Amino acid sequence: MPTDGDMQKWPTLQALAQASLEEVNELWAGLGYYSRGKRLQEAARKVVSELAGQMPRTAEELQKLLPGVGRYTAGAIASISYGQATGVVDGNVIRVLCRLRCVGADSSSPAVVDWLWDMANVLVDRSRPGDFNQALMELGATVCVPKSPLCGECPVKQHCQAWRRVEKELAFASQKLFGKAPPVPDVEDCGVGDCPLCPPATELWDSSLGVTNFPRKAAKKPPRAMRTATCVLERRGCHGAPEYLIVQRPSSGLLAGLWEFPSVPLAQDLQEEKEREELADHLQAWMGRPMAAKGLQFIGEVIHIFSHIHQTYVVYSLHLDGDVTLDPALSPSRWVTEDEFHASAVSTAMKKVLKAHEKQRRKESRPVKGSKRKRGAEAPGAGSPRPGTQLSLRAFLRAPTAP
Repeated sequence: MPTDGDMQKWPTLQALAQASLEEVNELWAGLGYYSRGKRLQEAARKVVSELAGQMPRTAEELQKLLPGVGRYTAGAIASISYGQATGVVDGNVIRVLCRLRCVGADSSSPAVVDWLWDMANVLVDRSRPGDFNQALMELGATVCVPKSPLCGECPVKQHCQAWRRVEKELAFASQKLFGKAPPVPDVEDCGVGDCPLCPPATELWDSSLGVTNFPRKAAKKPPRAMRTATCVLERRGCHGAPEYLIVQRPSSGLLAGLWEFPSVPLAQDLQEEKEREELADHLQAWMGRPMAAKGLQFIGEVIHIFSHIHQTYVVYSLHLDGDVTLDPALSPSRWVTEDEFHASAVSTAMKKVLKAHEKQRRKESRPVKGSKRKRGAEAPGAGSPRPGTQLSLRAFLRAPTAP
């Protein structure tokens, strides 16, 4: 959804349509789901250029004509903004409807999703559809919550079959205590075999969960594990402040169009030495000259969880004494100061990477106790890099000596 910053910078569709994708990504940075910002701008451009500046006013047209607009967004815009009597189904509404009707099947299955949309379209108030839909979503967000729902405060509890089942279970337990245990009718029994809305026969009602038996969800797949080697390339700018090289990601796929430090995907089972070599080869392709993997200083690992990916960044750094001519045929790249980096369209993950680099640099700059030496005394091994320091550009680019 657009943020306050978006609305202030681009108050109209025409203003958003004239913005560049880079500007949109910069303002969207850190919010996640970066494709939404791109789709938002694409939709604005289409409305301005192909629809004479007029937004579609029905859920059907919104979903059909605008990129990135799905069933939920279309229903919300059409009902709230244009008064169309159409339902809206989000996570909160799913929970409310599944409890109201004791829907015990997997709430993400196509059959259940279609049924929930049909139900939402039947229930929506024809005179005030926008208010009704917002009230239903608010009910799920504040009362019919995932855990510890406030059933005693629910305005529709008398219509809720999950709540009625809990009441019947309590009555049954009380009568059983006194030796009177009549059969409990199953409110999920719709009289039709293999009902797509009922839970599998192997799944039993858990009395300890109460109404939170609903909705039932399929077990989530664990996020896919990925490893990426990334290098914080640093140089001294014209005013002495450090500058960092960032490159732009492809226009499609994960984090499309955002900026990052030079990075390369890694196989899961690589040894550290091989990871360095992979990254050095990647940097060599950028700079067009031999790279010595041993010149990369290991910083540490940074973990970032995307919605479906468990990403580990293996972070290295390299200080460059001077400029480097980059291959213009590769992705766009630029040198930025720290402030420019944070103002650019970079992901939260890359901000974590820079933070790890800065933490390591501060750690190395702290004086070590007992390391003082007399003024004028020459450091051991003068003329060659001290252990733990980064190599210069000349040393880094020197071809490895033969064994």
